[in-house]
Amino acid sequence: MLVESPPEQRAETAPAPPTRRVVRAFGLVLAVAILVLVALASIAIGAKELSLGQVWHGLFEDSGTYGDVVVAERMSRTVLGLLAGAALGLAGAVLQALTRNPLADPGLLGINAGASAAVVTAITFLGVTSLSGYVWFAFFGAAAVGALVWFLGGSRGATPVRLALAGTAISAALYGYLQAVMIMDDAALGKMRFWTVGSLSAATDSTTEQVLPFLLAGTVLALALARPLNAMAMGDDTAKALGANLNRTRALSMLAATMLCGAATAACGPIVFVGLMVPHVVRSFTGPDLRWILPYAALLSPVLLLGADVIGRIVARPAELQVGIVTAILGGPVFIYLVRRRRTAQL
Repeated sequence: MLVESPPEQRAETAPAPPTRRVVRAFGLVLAVAILVLVALASIAIGAKELSLGQVWHGLFEDSGTYGDVVVAERMSRTVLGLLAGAALGLAGAVLQALTRNPLADPGLLGINAGASAAVVTAITFLGVTSLSGYVWFAFFGAAAVGALVWFLGGSRGATPVRLALAGTAISAALYGYLQAVMIMDDAALGKMRFWTVGSLSAATDSTTEQVLPFLLAGTVLALALARPLNAMAMGDDTAKALGANLNRTRALSMLAATMLCGAATAACGPIVFVGLMVPHVVRSFTGPDLRWILPYAALLSPVLLLGADVIGRIVARPAELQVGIVTAILGGPVFIYLVRRRRTAQL
């Protein structure tokens, strides 16, 4: 006996009209072009002024001069910004779909707090001083908190609300621990002050290589979850009817977000609003289909992150304003606007 699918299900599973698919595909090409331009600007523009000739020489004819060294540093910084930006955007999109909350971000499940708590513990009690040492502590701290949130949220019986509540509670406890340790230890405060702001300025090829496997694995997993997360967006009953495994999808979504956000936070520190703003903005012109939201978020989030980094280098010359500060300044008003618009839409 054939049962007719409900209208919303048919709308979700039906292919988009050809014209709309062409527009979306063209948009992806445009996003790639914008990303390339911003990446070039990140290499060419900095707190230390270089001529276009020096930038060109540093890119293609490295001979160890001052300009070449600066360009090499900016290259490492740009590559890390590309990877971290894409990771934060993907993590934000996955978490917004998982929690069914368009205003969710990677910090909602305590991942940033877990990474920060692990780093301050390593500095204060284990004497770790190098960024390469922070990376592993930060990543495992993020992973441990992700697993704890999954357990406290009900494990196999986890729901979006339980996961969000568990993440919020753990974040509050960990940030209290952070403040207590830093107040009691001036050395830890001095070292953590720079890392907790969020910055790309300490980027090295070694740091990128350490987090790259986790970023790649998290990216592949997030993209593979687009279809089951689309099904879950229509409600648990409908998702089950479509054959989606709810527990597995939620567990894999948590794993993907933890790998992406944990690795990005380990390398750059906790950078706010990127994972919130970009997926939310992208959804306004792609619609709710994660098969389009995720690629767009992966391309446009690095645009925001690298653009903010370039702005930070220009406005405070010859010093720099850390990218985490710039994204917070840009993101605050945008977040207020999004909240007010959502509230108006509900009235």
